[in-house]
Amino acid sequence: AVVLGLLCLLLLIGLITLSFLFQTALFSQGWVSFRNHFYYISSGKKSWQQSRNDCLQKGADLVIINSHEEQVCCFVFFIASLTFKQLIWIGLTDMEREGKWKWVDGTPLTTSYWSSHEPNGVPGRDEDCAEIKNYDLEKSWNDESCHLERFWICEKILS
Repeated sequence: AVVLGLLCLLLLIGLITLSFLFQTALFSQGWVSFRNHFYYISSGKKSWQQSRNDCLQKGADLVIINSHEEQVCCFVFFIASLTFKQLIWIGLTDMEREGKWKWVDGTPLTTSYWSSHEPNGVPGRDEDCAEIKNYDLEKSWNDESCHLERFWICEKILS
């Protein structure tokens, strides 16, 4: 029992050490954290798909905003101050089926923070990707053409 207890303790210490090293590595690569979420804010602009590809190469994906706390705390205050209120891609699209918005992980949109009169899908122009356009606390999202170049935010969640 003592040996098993010591093994458990060593395993716990090892996991804590690995977690610390992982977080330190993320910070050194430009990631910022909020709770158990890590965000990478791009320094350049790309299309929505190119932005997503960049996130995937980093072992992440475009950000999913699935709580009021994340919308207000992270994006309106925290991210806005870091990006100087630039247009930013998020991981939301209706490319598969017009009007049926889904996050990059395949979950349907249930809570949204669309700006007034959005999404509007301007006729003659596919607006299938979501961006943060303004930094109003409640209504900051806009639908836009996925081919335009924007900054983007990647997200990793530590479990």
